[in-house]
Amino acid sequence: MNRATTTLPGDPPGGRRAVAVWSIGVAVYFVAVIFRTSLGVAGLDAADRFHVNASALSTFSILQLLVYAGMQIPVGLLVDRLGTKKVLCLGAVLFTVGQLGFAFSPSYGTALASRALLGCGDAMTFISVLRLGTRWFPARRGPFVAQLAGLVGMAGNLVSTLVLARLLHGLGWTPAFAGSALAGAVVLVLALLFLKDHPEGHEPEPFPHQGAAYVRRQIAEAWREPGTRLGMWVHFTTQFPAMVFLLLWGLPFLVQAQGLSRATAGELLTLVVLSNMVIGLVYGQIVARHHAARLPLALGTVTATAVMWALTLAWPGAHAPMALLLVLCVVLGACGPASMLGFDFARPANPPERQGTASGITNMGGFIASMTTLFAIGVLLDATGDDYSVAFCAVFVLQALGLTQILRLRGRAARREQERLVASRVETVHVPAA
Repeated sequence: MNRATTTLPGDPPGGRRAVAVWSIGVAVYFVAVIFRTSLGVAGLDAADRFHVNASALSTFSILQLLVYAGMQIPVGLLVDRLGTKKVLCLGAVLFTVGQLGFAFSPSYGTALASRALLGCGDAMTFISVLRLGTRWFPARRGPFVAQLAGLVGMAGNLVSTLVLARLLHGLGWTPAFAGSALAGAVVLVLALLFLKDHPEGHEPEPFPHQGAAYVRRQIAEAWREPGTRLGMWVHFTTQFPAMVFLLLWGLPFLVQAQGLSRATAGELLTLVVLSNMVIGLVYGQIVARHHAARLPLALGTVTATAVMWALTLAWPGAHAPMALLLVLCVVLGACGPASMLGFDFARPANPPERQGTASGITNMGGFIASMTTLFAIGVLLDATGDDYSVAFCAVFVLQALGLTQILRLRGRAARREQERLVASRVETVHVPAA
C-alpha cells in the first residue's frame, strides 16, 4: 500500500496552524512524561524520605502503571465525548496537583496517593494528542505525527534524567518537585488559551450520547474491529520489554547481574532513550511512505528483542560483554516506536467519533504487559534468589502470547481495512460537487 492509499475523504489540511496547535498538545504530554518519570531519578531519595524498602518503593511504579492502564478506555470515551481540549486541560490539572502533592507529601501514604493522581492526569494526555493529530493532519501523515509525539515523550524522559536529577540533588526534594510543577501550570494556560479541537470546516458530525448505552456501544464497536484488537496486541507485544527495563528492573539487572557501576548502567539506560528517539523518526517516515511496512516492522522488533535477550541471558560467562549489552539497549530502543505502530492499525479501523475509544483499548495493551512483567520478574527473583537469567524469561512468555494473537488477527484486520478504504473511495466518487 503506498502513500496515496492512506489519503481519505475529508482530510484536514495540515499546515503551520496545525503544527502550532498540535505543538501545544504535545507540550502538555511532554510535561506529563517529565512528571511520570521523575521518580526514576528520585528512587533512593524517596526511600530515605519515606523510610521504605525496595518492595514498597516499587509500589509507586506499579500503582502508576495500574492507574494509567485502567484509565485508558474511560479517557478514550471522554475524548470522543468531550473533545481533546477539555480532557487535556483536566489531565494537566491532575498531574500538576499530583506533582505538587508529591513535593509536599509528609508520608508514604500521601506520596502514593499523589502518584496515583499524577498517573490519572498522565493517562489523559497521550490519547488526546493522538486524537489531536488525526483532527489536524492528513491521514497519510498520521504514522509520522504519532511517532513524533512519542519522540517528544522520550525527550521528557531525558529532561527528568538530566535536569530534574540535578535540581533534586542541588535544591532538595520539595524545591525540585514543587518547582517542576510550574511547568504543568504553564502548559495548562497555553492549552486553555490556544488549543482547538479541530480546524474550521472539519467539525465532527454530531453524535448522540446516551449514557451507559453510549459507553457500551463505543467499546463494543471499537473492540469488534479486528484492527483495534490487532493494534492492542502489537502494543502489548512490543512496548513492555523496554518499559520494564527503564522503569524498574534495568538498573538492578545491569548492576547486580552484569557487575556494572551505577554510572555505567545509567549511561546504558540513557542509550535506550536515545535509540528510541532516533528509531521513532525512522519508523514514522517508513510507515508514512509504505503503509504495508507496519507489520514487518512490528514483527522484526519483537524478533530482534527476543534474540538479544536470549543471547544476553544465555551468555556462558559470568557477565555478558559490553558490546552485547550495547546492542541490547539499542534494540530495546526500538520497542517504543514499534508499539506506536499499534495505533496505525486501530486508526484506519475506526471512524473519527470512535478514535479515542479505539486508542484507549490499544494503549492498554503495553501497560498491562508491563505491569504483568514487572510483577512476574519480582516474584521470580524472590523465588530464585535473585537469578536474573530465570526471572527475565518472563519476557519470552508474554512475547509468545502476543505474537500468537498478532498472527491470528493480521489477515482479518487487513481485509477489513481494505474494505473500509474501498468504501471511502466510493463515498468520495458519489459526493456531488459544491
